[in-house]
Amino acid sequence: MAYFARRFVFFLGTLWAAVTLNFLIPRLQPGDPAEAIVSRLAGQSESVDPAQVQAVRIMLGAPDGNLFEQYLQYLGAVLHGDFGVSYTYFPYSVTHMIGQALPWTVILVGVTQIISFIVGTLLGTWAAYRRNSRVDSVITLGSTFLGTLPFFWLALLLIYVFAITLRWFPERGGYGGGSSPGWSWIFISDAFQHSVLPAVALLITGPIGWIIGMRNNMVQSLGEDHARLAVARGLPRRRIALTYGARIAILPNVTGFAIALGSVLGGTVLVETVFNYPGMGRLLLESVSSRDYPLMQAIFLFTTVGVLVANFLADLLYGFLDPRVRKAETA
Repeated sequence: MAYFARRFVFFLGTLWAAVTLNFLIPRLQPGDPAEAIVSRLAGQSESVDPAQVQAVRIMLGAPDGNLFEQYLQYLGAVLHGDFGVSYTYFPYSVTHMIGQALPWTVILVGVTQIISFIVGTLLGTWAAYRRNSRVDSVITLGSTFLGTLPFFWLALLLIYVFAITLRWFPERGGYGGGSSPGWSWIFISDAFQHSVLPAVALLITGPIGWIIGMRNNMVQSLGEDHARLAVARGLPRRRIALTYGARIAILPNVTGFAIALGSVLGGTVLVETVFNYPGMGRLLLESVSSRDYPLMQAIFLFTTVGVLVANFLADLLYGFLDPRVRKAETA
């Protein structure tokens, strides 16, 4: 129990530090969002009226007072789930905008992360089981080669070949103009067609880290004393690889997979920008470029809390899967 209690205290302390940094970092950026909005509306050649800037601040509900008072107001709002009004999408609230973008990201990035983890773990296990063979060389060198290719180049290549040249899939967006969001078959099929190219782009490079990590961990675990003892006892090679190699080698990947799932809430900025996909990544980019502090803070907070919760659950699972961790903590 001491291990799990220590993990929980560490989780709470990290969560408080993340919330505090989430409050401070956007306010360290230069510029005033209200002034940027007035300048954008008035034009570059017109001067900015301070009265108009103050009126926009009041309209947007911009925080006032000193930094400590703003921090207390921010903590109270976070506890109540009130993230304010989006400066970019006024008068819509931040919660509304995140609710519109989050399902797109969870479906696209979440599904591709799970598939990448499964495929990468299986290929890494196979490469380690057949190490120093042609299969090992093809898997290892192939994944290393794909990892060197720029992601945006792969995305643009997919768009050019399958969207512009062959016209098999839509070029960009989450759905076409002829369908409206809902649970109808027309919309679901349209959204699926629009998600194919972003998903393929993610799946090309997604499994690479899992492949390399699983192979290296499994090769190392197969060289330890317990695996050599199993060989000396005459156990079948496949059983040694799966029971004594893969079972131990997958433990670091479990932690990495939990963190990857937690980061799903933040989306993938590059993918969603290239394909103009209406997810959290594109929303984050727009909030940063527009100095939309409430929206920016909420997205950062969602991402951070998701990673922390996933990492905390991975620590708990790690304690159950590997008793050596609990013994090391209590020693």
